[in-house]
Amino acid sequence: MTLRTPPGPSTAAQALAEACELFDQVEAGTWRWPEPGAVPTATDAERLTPEVLNRLIDRLRQRVVGERVSERTWARMYRPYYERIVGQAAGSSWTGDHDILEATLRQWEPHTRARQMAHDRLRALWKEAGWPWPEEILALRGNGRAAADPEGVRAFTDNEIKELRERIQRSQRLTPADLVAWDLLTVFGLRPAELQGLVVKQQGGSLIAQVTRAKKSSRGSSGPRVVPAVPPTGWPADCHGLLRRWGENGIPEGLVRQASPGQALTQQLHRLQAQPPISTEIHTDLTSYGLRHAFALRLGLDLGLSVREAAELMGHSPAVHLSTYGRRLDAPKLHSKVTGLVRQRINGSGE
Repeated sequence: MTLRTPPGPSTAAQALAEACELFDQVEAGTWRWPEPGAVPTATDAERLTPEVLNRLIDRLRQRVVGERVSERTWARMYRPYYERIVGQAAGSSWTGDHDILEATLRQWEPHTRARQMAHDRLRALWKEAGWPWPEEILALRGNGRAAADPEGVRAFTDNEIKELRERIQRSQRLTPADLVAWDLLTVFGLRPAELQGLVVKQQGGSLIAQVTRAKKSSRGSSGPRVVPAVPPTGWPADCHGLLRRWGENGIPEGLVRQASPGQALTQQLHRLQAQPPISTEIHTDLTSYGLRHAFALRLGLDLGLSVREAAELMGHSPAVHLSTYGRRLDAPKLHSKVTGLVRQRINGSGE
């Protein structure tokens, strides 16, 4: 048995105290040999090492992957944050939780969503270990406002969608099947990964998509659903012959086989954004998810669906829908209400 206290004259008193505590536990019959691979307790000064942290991270992964998140979500949304603190532990010797946590969190800009995510991921790791969380670290989490667009989510406008289609058709690299994939995202508000296993058909005179791919994440899960086509303003009823083009061209096989179709589509989009405009620019902040966001806004602003109804069509909970789109959905109603009240006040004072 080796004492945790480092050797040396300056730590002799601490080593003696630890030895006495060990002796007392043996005499009382309460001492046990440490379990191999067990996570050290919060009193262990040597616990903030890459070996211990990696062991703890693996334990957390085994508990949440499959039950709460998929392996791919873990790789994208959890592991990168944990790699940062393991890197900190490898670079220096740490004895205090506050110091290593602060050094890790300061790798992200203040008040960004990334720092918020890092804080929450690290706190989950400390909870898994049973280590107390330094409350003063909460101030470093921030409010995420630096990352938030003041107007809400960034969605494609109808003109940008028209420009996107024209640039795809002009492209020497992309095919009619690529245009089908982008049009499916547009008219059905799909997550890019939902192109996998998708079925498109006519039902009751309307174009519908049957989403068969289930999604599981830390924010919830979604199962199969049926979504009617809701094209942008000005589109023909057949969505530019989408069903016919779906039958003739399908979706690019390479895209469907991608582990992350969203990343592949966003890379396509970045190349298209760099092309000279035909009629208008395509905002550089847009990603492939921008078409899903535009679909959500059409459901609420153009069709007037409730949050619950729109959330059901999009395959997530009303809480997620409201937190994501609430600002954009409420702003027009708020502006209209204020304008109406001001007009009433002016007319009332004139009488």
